[in-house]
Amino acid sequence: MIFTETKIPGAFVIDLEKRGDDRGFFARVFCQDEFRDRGLVNHFIQVNDSHSAHAGTLRGMHYQLGDHGETKLVRCIRGRLYDVVLDLRPASPTFGQSVGAELSAENRRMMYVPRGCAHGFVTLDDDTEAFYFVDALYAPTHERGVRWNDPAFNIDWPRLPAVLSDKDRGHRDFDRAWHLG
Repeated sequence: MIFTETKIPGAFVIDLEKRGDDRGFFARVFCQDEFRDRGLVNHFIQVNDSHSAHAGTLRGMHYQLGDHGETKLVRCIRGRLYDVVLDLRPASPTFGQSVGAELSAENRRMMYVPRGCAHGFVTLDDDTEAFYFVDALYAPTHERGVRWNDPAFNIDWPRLPAVLSDKDRGHRDFDRAWHLG
């Protein structure tokens, strides 16, 4: 695996290191030792699958508070999506900044989202599916969300969303006390 650190400390874009021949290729998608050696979470307890029927579907920006925070390892297994990490760690030098990358079934790229960051994506193709590993159980009472177009963060999306859930559409403007507990 090829780990590329982003401007958000602890967030990585991960590309496969393919070994192939005329039959195709082989590549590791996860290695406990490689993650541990980089100080990354290497034990996941939940795996989620998210399918979006239409291009322009936005899911996010979601996170959980405090001890219920989640680390995620996200991969697109069908179609294409633009994946975003928003740093909401109060002591972080990049608080309020975001990074994004295109993840697709073709490029097999992954995004490592550290605990304390909000995560979301917008689909770029119809029939897009994301598969992601999480290191904490979902805790609905600790769930929070940031609106995709909150002016406090100015996230640079490659396209405007066309499909949003009522929940994602209704996220309130950023308020440090409410959003960070």
